Amino acid sequence: MDQSRRSKGGRRASIRGARASHATTVPTIERKILARRGRRMRPAPRDEHDDPNFQVGSGVPMIDLWWLILGPLALLMLFLLAMWLAPEWTTRRVLGSLLALRYSVRLVNGEHVAQPGPLLIVSNHMSWLDGVLMMWKVPRRVRYIVDAGNFKAGWLAWLAKKFDTILMSAGPKGIARALREAREGLARGDAIGIFPEGTISRTYQVQGFRPGVMRIASGTEAKIVPCYLYGLWGSIFSFSNGKFFRKWPHWGRRHIDLYCGAPLPTDTNASTVRQRVTELEAQAMQDHRGDGKILSQRLIDSWRKTGSRLKAADSLGTEISGRQLLLRSLVLRYALRRILSRQESNVGILLPPGVAAVATNASLAFDRRVATNLNYTLTKAGLDECIRLGEVKHVISSRRFIDKLGMSPDAKVILLEELRDQIGWWDKLRAACCTYLLPGACLGWLLGLHRVSPDDLLTIIFTSGSTGTPKGVMLSYANITHNVDAVNCVVHLVEQDNVLGVLPFFHAFGYAITLWAAMCAPCSAAYHFNPLDAKTIGNLAEKYRSTILLATPTFLRGYLRRIEKTQFAHLNAVIVGAEKMPADLFEAFEQRFGVRPSEGYGCTELSPLVSVNIPARRSQTKHQVDAREGSVGRPVPGVALRVVSPEDGRELPVGEEGLLWVKGANAMQGYWQRPDLTEKVIQDGWYSTGDLARIDEDGFLHITGRQSRFSKIAGEMVPHGRVEEELGRLLSEGPEDDQLRAIVTAVPDEKKGERLVVLHLPLKQSIGELRQGLSAAGLPNLYIPGEDSFFEVVSIPLLGSGKQDLKLAQQIAAERARGTPPG
Repeated sequence: MDQSRRSKGGRRASIRGARASHATTVPTIERKILARRGRRMRPAPRDEHDDPNFQVGSGVPMIDLWWLILGPLALLMLFLLAMWLAPEWTTRRVLGSLLALRYSVRLVNGEHVAQPGPLLIVSNHMSWLDGVLMMWKVPRRVRYIVDAGNFKAGWLAWLAKKFDTILMSAGPKGIARALREAREGLARGDAIGIFPEGTISRTYQVQGFRPGVMRIASGTEAKIVPCYLYGLWGSIFSFSNGKFFRKWPHWGRRHIDLYCGAPLPTDTNASTVRQRVTELEAQAMQDHRGDGKILSQRLIDSWRKTGSRLKAADSLGTEISGRQLLLRSLVLRYALRRILSRQESNVGILLPPGVAAVATNASLAFDRRVATNLNYTLTKAGLDECIRLGEVKHVISSRRFIDKLGMSPDAKVILLEELRDQIGWWDKLRAACCTYLLPGACLGWLLGLHRVSPDDLLTIIFTSGSTGTPKGVMLSYANITHNVDAVNCVVHLVEQDNVLGVLPFFHAFGYAITLWAAMCAPCSAAYHFNPLDAKTIGNLAEKYRSTILLATPTFLRGYLRRIEKTQFAHLNAVIVGAEKMPADLFEAFEQRFGVRPSEGYGCTELSPLVSVNIPARRSQTKHQVDAREGSVGRPVPGVALRVVSPEDGRELPVGEEGLLWVKGANAMQGYWQRPDLTEKVIQDGWYSTGDLARIDEDGFLHITGRQSRFSKIAGEMVPHGRVEEELGRLLSEGPEDDQLRAIVTAVPDEKKGERLVVLHLPLKQSIGELRQGLSAAGLPNLYIPGEDSFFEVVSIPLLGSGKQDLKLAQQIAAERARGTPPG
């Protein structure tokens, strides 16, 4: 037994010895082999017998753990040391690398801010990141003037000092000290940056510039460089959606453009510099007009998102959801494609505003055709003239509406009632599959919307003809998209809103706003074909709890007298245009319905919105002025204004009255088949409105008259509107009197060149009393028509849009002045 155990023990010892011998022999052999090949053998792994610092179970030496801890600390110490020795260089490199992950910034005309010498860089203020991004991308070292209240923290104050930032504290002394320091910097040849609005914009509009900021450059040789930073509105650092930070960030890199304008002289005032900044804004939005989804794709997405909720209703009793509206528009598109040839682009629509008109306009947009909504208030001759000028072969209408008009257009008429009978099950099945099964992007691709360019025509709208022969205004997808976005910025349409659509779609305001803006937004809309039918409009507003009304002052007077207070109980935004808003109407409407109207301005050639006062209940700011009664508001984002002398075209300073020119992404493509007329009104991208206006120091626009509504009498320009306004006051029977009782025009005169003529309804006072009233109102004798220039008419000539028919009024005045009886 003992011997066997010893033999086993011996075998175990011999095995251990063999293993030990193998452990020592194999590395030796391997080392020799590797030495012959010229390579070095890796050292054998150490264990606890070889390394006293080895920790069991870790597999990592203690010295490596120390490096893991001390390495980042060493890098942090190096960064802090670099920040101490070269803070600006370090911050630019580190911060620039971080910003590049989220932002792509492009300099446009960057040579203006790269030139040597003293510069005063003036920019708009849209977000908290404006200064950081400009510091990163402007090729020169710029010292910014900033609010000292934002740098109260010790490390921020230290960083501001290292960057040589000019801190402006509150109070006259703090402001004077900062301006003096900036002026000294310019004298040394520095580049100084400033945001003269003084605060971040809450409305996406460029606010008024602080009047004293331009004093920085006085007494120096500095050049003033206007800049516009585009692309930050909508980021979490801007005030879009009425709040900072508390919104979902934009996924992916945000592309920012910094537009730099040509340098201005040192003595340029703040208002002129602001004007140049807004011109850069207009250029930026024009350059980026193709960004985002095409308008018809937006419409698909909006209707799909609305789902089964009410999207549109009309006074005929039709109520329809978003998905049903999409389904109906697609079915109509398939049916129309069997009738209209592929080469037929312009298609007429003769329908009142309602669900059928919305679906028809949408179906033509989905088929990439140009819709021409015809003015059904014209005579048959006028209607046929628009069809001829617009090269319209087919007109879509309804039997019921044609019978009500009592006339048929001079074109092939497609009746919706007959078209309904031609729709088969295959059309309905295809439309249902596209509506309920296909994603919105796939549906848009199937319809070919990816081939639509922003500059492609969406519609042709014929001008009202109030001053001459109707002209076809060509409006593109980009034009209408600009207005849709502008309205959303001003009014902020939400799901709970209902737009009361009483303006016809042949009117640019009705087409762009009550059709496209309302349909592309989350809100709903209720339509009625007659804006003067106050009773039906009141019932619609009450039934659908309408919150937004777009109208003219003439329409509002009718609503004052005929609509019950409870029917307009939910209104919180009333926007008026097309004619001047009388001062008494503001008060009367607010007293009755509890909402004060806001005045805006536009014209067909500008898609049509140019400027608007933001309604008080829709305002998202308490710190900035976004409305000024008596004006027609500030320009909407992307629109620039310029006032020039009617005599020599010289640009006039702020506050002076002259001819208004407008530039922006909303400017039309031109007049259909009339390049000669287009060249007369559009020069270098600027459109001549024909209106006389002035711009105040805060950028609010004041319309003072129309160039065509002036008469040159004895060498002096006499405004028709001024005389008309005083006559309206004298003839008015109270604030609820909705009737226009007089219109002023002019006829040729051998002695004085022209003389004023008044067409009026039956009077309760004598003409002599009216003339005395005009004189008592302070009008010069030249402004007061003679007793032989007052002519009574049965009705004041008006257009279907509610505007005065100036052309017809002038014809009647000429006939009456010659002694011929009125027609």
